[in-house]
Amino acid sequence: LVGGQAADRLDRKMILVVSNIGRGLCMLVLAASPFFAGPTALWMIYLTSLAMGVMHAFSPAAASALFARLIPRDELRQAIAWNSLGFQGAAILGPAIAGLLYIAGPATVYVTGFVLTVISIYAIATAHTPQHEHVRGVNGRALIVEGLRYVRNNRIALLPVFARDILHTDTVGLGLLRTAPAIGAAIVAFMLATRPLTRHVGGWMLGAIAVYGVAMIGFALSTLIILSMAMLAITGAADMISVYIRQSIIQLSTPQSMRGRVSSVEFMFISASNELGEFESGVAARFLGPIGAVLMGGILALVTAASWFKLFPELSRT
Repeated sequence: LVGGQAADRLDRKMILVVSNIGRGLCMLVLAASPFFAGPTALWMIYLTSLAMGVMHAFSPAAASALFARLIPRDELRQAIAWNSLGFQGAAILGPAIAGLLYIAGPATVYVTGFVLTVISIYAIATAHTPQHEHVRGVNGRALIVEGLRYVRNNRIALLPVFARDILHTDTVGLGLLRTAPAIGAAIVAFMLATRPLTRHVGGWMLGAIAVYGVAMIGFALSTLIILSMAMLAITGAADMISVYIRQSIIQLSTPQSMRGRVSSVEFMFISASNELGEFESGVAARFLGPIGAVLMGGILALVTAASWFKLFPELSRT
């Protein structure tokens, strides 16, 4: 929420440059960590993780709000899809490249990350962007409350266990399982980039959540790695539809002066749901086992989709 009001008050490009400078410094600290003793290295990792989390509170809202100002409104849906395709492509290629670089040691991975971060800082700093329209005369707390009120009034880690104990595969199989959702998402992102959804988008989003739940149940019950990869690819594809529609609705229906705060609310719930979801999965796996935990997640996704059709009828008709 603090990052959202900052994105509406301060220059968004400046926020991205500063946050990426911070990320670059974190990369250097991580690159040095293997050369220190165990406890010291561990604290270096924890502190950089904390610093990265703080910077992540500012950069997504600024990036999302700035993104919408760079693209003509009638091309925004396609731009969101292409942007998502780039993200999923990085999710596929990034770990693969890092795995090869790791042969030369972890420091090599982090130094390469630092170099790429410097390149990104230069690209952002030199990009031609519209002049930021500052929100003036209102303090930060009031901006946060206003953003939350706008959202209210406009309602528009178990893979290693499965790989080892259930699918009986090695690290290569685990890598394939991790990549499968990104592949499914990349395929759908390319389809949406060429043929954007323009009608019944709310129904598509809720339907995608239901498909995600069914695929997770299929993954939980699968004992074949090929079938498990297919189910995970479907979850990635379904999640891509949800992300695409959610971002389209936010960017097209939110006033420019409010985009930073609205985006921060979205990212807050996404980040919180990811972290709390991983915590819930760990607790559920402890009591229900890995299969039971994933089954419960899939069933809850189906329940969510069904309940949202009832709770938000305006969304299903969008």
